[in-house]
Amino acid sequence: MHDAELLEKRISYEKMLAEISEMAVRVTDMGDFLQGALRRMGMTLHVSRVFMFSYQQEDQSFICRCGWDEPALGLKRGSADIVLHIPMAARELRAGKVLNYPDADSMPFRNYREHLRASGVKSTLNVPLFVYGSMYGFIGFDEHRYHRQWHDSDLYILTTAAQILSRAIENKIYERELIENKNLLESIFGSVQDAIITVDASLRVITANRAVTGICHGNVAAGEQFDLRAGDCSKACLAPLRKTLETKRGLRDSQICCFGGRGGEQVAVVNCSPLLNGEGAFMGAVLVIRDITRLARLENALRERRNHQGIIGQSEKMQKIYDLLHTLADMSTTVLITGESGTGKEKIAHALHYGGRRAGRPFIRVNCSALAESLLESELFGHAKGAFTGADRESVGRFEAAHGGTILLDEIGDISPLIQLKLLRVLEEKEIERVGETTPRKVDVRVLAATHRDLKKAIAEGTFREDLYYRLNVMNLRIPPLRERVEDIPLLVEHFRVKFNAQYAKSIAGVSTEVMEIFMRHPWPGNVRELEHIIERAFVLCGGEMIRPEHIALETAARPVFHADAPAALSADGKERLLAALEKTGWNISKSARLLGVSRWTLYRRMLRLGLERPGEEV
Repeated sequence: MHDAELLEKRISYEKMLAEISEMAVRVTDMGDFLQGALRRMGMTLHVSRVFMFSYQQEDQSFICRCGWDEPALGLKRGSADIVLHIPMAARELRAGKVLNYPDADSMPFRNYREHLRASGVKSTLNVPLFVYGSMYGFIGFDEHRYHRQWHDSDLYILTTAAQILSRAIENKIYERELIENKNLLESIFGSVQDAIITVDASLRVITANRAVTGICHGNVAAGEQFDLRAGDCSKACLAPLRKTLETKRGLRDSQICCFGGRGGEQVAVVNCSPLLNGEGAFMGAVLVIRDITRLARLENALRERRNHQGIIGQSEKMQKIYDLLHTLADMSTTVLITGESGTGKEKIAHALHYGGRRAGRPFIRVNCSALAESLLESELFGHAKGAFTGADRESVGRFEAAHGGTILLDEIGDISPLIQLKLLRVLEEKEIERVGETTPRKVDVRVLAATHRDLKKAIAEGTFREDLYYRLNVMNLRIPPLRERVEDIPLLVEHFRVKFNAQYAKSIAGVSTEVMEIFMRHPWPGNVRELEHIIERAFVLCGGEMIRPEHIALETAARPVFHADAPAALSADGKERLLAALEKTGWNISKSARLLGVSRWTLYRRMLRLGLERPGEEV
């Protein structure tokens, strides 16, 4: 494929995404939107068939919701309600994997393979759809004419299109919930379910409706002083009410937080208006309280799509981690958390614990690299009185202390062979033995392990047990370094800006464009922790409202970095670096992009501008 054809293909892909995005903004009927989006993808991609299956959690099946066939092929789809029972394939899709089989006969999932054979499919590509972090279904692309090889650029476009569809579905769900909530609030208001209280100029209650009892969690009787009433009410509505009495002017939509009789926080909107008699003379105020707790919680839930249990990130890689955290939270399976220092492995462990059913039980962290072997054994499993010199009383170990909860074994790659053996027994038998005792003790503990080391390399070097590795690595959560998710940097910067504004009592509005460019180009060897420290230092030095390059550590601002859009990208040195990365990865586009710290599309653009093609294959 020549440069002109590649450019034409890319333009057609981008036009397709733009049109689908535009359609997603104006969705009125979800069925029509999905049908139109599939038709647009099918026509652009020149594929035999495009279809969408929704996932049924109850019986773990997929039901075809809609589809498009190439008219010229004369395919007969039959019933739109095709049902697929493909549990093995479903498991892969739930894990966020794309099913890409250029030869349908090579698909390892028997049920799905037989279905494809019966339909005359020669190749298939299935892209999973996730809505609010849960499996929603998948988009499938079948080819009946030949064995189609999908390239990385195709997969990038299709996963992007799938994300657009997912967001459209989420927005429609959110819109429906907002409409339902709005209708609910209007119904409540129409039925006089808002709390309505009238008071005179001295805050003595004149009247109060029945809804007050529920919203204010207690009776409000005529004649009593509203500001002196007892109960669990926080009296947050008094401030706007007093202001109306003082200024004789209304206050609208003042949001407050108050506490109900059961101790739970509720959010309310308060409206205050002057109370006038028949002659227009001022005689007090009318207070209307509307409970909007449900709407506030819904809005908070939407904001949490960017902030999961204190973990900041909106990139695709972080969304996949959120999906896994949601899946694993209520399970007791062992999880190995890997990643470079500073990526937030302990935050991930906290999210697994506090997001699941063990949240009310202990969370115990043990830094395995901070203690010698003898001390670590006693620390983990406890010891009996007299077990060793200085053991003048028995001690409960961390495993026992975490009973019913979670234990995080941080820096697990640093433990000695003896502790590795004892830990393996604990994982297999769910029981521990205190140092100096022979009686085993049962423990119900979820084990999480974290390390920045390459455990497979440690196994090869003989410093880490292979059986323990596989016992710990039931599920592996790899936390991507910051350089692999640079799109999260602006969100992290804003998070730390809010944090340090509160900590240092400042009002810094943000970072300059130059600083953000430096941040986006920096390789971040210290990851999120390094970013946090650099911003904190900038807060100390910044005396104005904007963080500028001079407030950042000099080595950060001055460090030479590779940037895809910099003018040097077309220099001889830039070309040599790109070629070196491609040759090192065997011309694998995805791996080369990660090695250079750029996106796949950026790498494609640079290859086109430099006239580079894969050896023996068109780019």
